[in-house]
Amino acid sequence: MGLTVLEIGVGNPSSPDVTEKIEFLIDSGAIYSVVSTPVLERLGIQSLSEQEFRLADGSKIVRKKGIALFRYGDRVGGADVIFGEEEDSLLLGALTLESLGLGLDPLRRELLPLPMLLGGFERPNPTLA
Repeated sequence: MGLTVLEIGVGNPSSPDVTEKIEFLIDSGAIYSVVSTPVLERLGIQSLSEQEFRLADGSKIVRKKGIALFRYGDRVGGADVIFGEEEDSLLLGALTLESLGLGLDPLRRELLPLPMLLGGFERPNPTLA
């Protein structure tokens, strides 16, 4: 196993035809994706809130959070995005992978389609109640 780095398009949901290609470290253990602040600002993506994160060394940091559009091949999805600072790694996290309908195969170091489920339980029959 090793690191998986792929080029993914990032854009503003209000202008989906304008994207920037970015090389991301695919990190299915991270919840959010991290994109550098200058790229997000260039795309016109606005910060909607702030989020506190705990790092591996136990320290805490606060980063801005917005919403971005992500493209990989013919797949398009929207997900929360963290405004990365200079020292932050560019990560593609689990929420973005799921929004694209993809999962990481760490042995082959590639993204594979996920079987998508819409709901998990059968709807109750009101006539039996």
